[in-house]
Amino acid sequence: MKHVLMELPFEQSALAPYISAETLLYHYGKHHAGYVNKLNSLIVGSEYEEKSLEHIVKYSDGAIYNNAAQIYNHDFYWKGLKNGSTSPSVELLGLVERDFGSIKTFEETFLAAAAGFFGSGWVWLIITNQGKLEIKLTSNADTPIRHGDTPLLTCDVWEHAYYIDYRNGRVDYLSNWWKLINWNFVSANLSHFMNDPIAGYNQPCNDLNSLCEYVDFMQNNERTPS
Repeated sequence: MKHVLMELPFEQSALAPYISAETLLYHYGKHHAGYVNKLNSLIVGSEYEEKSLEHIVKYSDGAIYNNAAQIYNHDFYWKGLKNGSTSPSVELLGLVERDFGSIKTFEETFLAAAAGFFGSGWVWLIITNQGKLEIKLTSNADTPIRHGDTPLLTCDVWEHAYYIDYRNGRVDYLSNWWKLINWNFVSANLSHFMNDPIAGYNQPCNDLNSLCEYVDFMQNNERTPS
């Protein structure tokens, strides 16, 4: 099985001014593509030659694992970005408020963990098998699916993710990365974990009026077993 570089879900300039087309040229076009090419060369003649990417990530080691995991992590990172307004689903927001107190507290906690991460790696929002949201840090190519957790969101804190645009200013990169989060993708990941297609699309109705009360009632009614 030959692994291929994923197509970006946006144009190469779509994340500007927060992440430039030049960064995409190198981060996606060189680093990410390099992991794909390297993995394809490494698995020839091995037990992983016909295995899926997730299988390789879960069961391989050494150079094969490092390159496969970096492909998986980068695929996940790009899918989690969008230059446009999105918001968490009702279900995701509810879990964030339950486990972190508020979306603002979650943002502050996540970005502080990412800013303080020593070295290269990834910062994740994961959901455990018990249904609890947690922030996890993985070094180098490590990834939550290796440890039985389900990732919902990730931020790349390798320097190649931001050095062209921000030099060593990781905090500035993180602040702007937050503005690009594709909450539709994050919510859909939660929906898949819950095996509940509605959970990825319900949006909060925040106005205090009779229409919002009706929308909230109908959404709750849809989720109540008959």
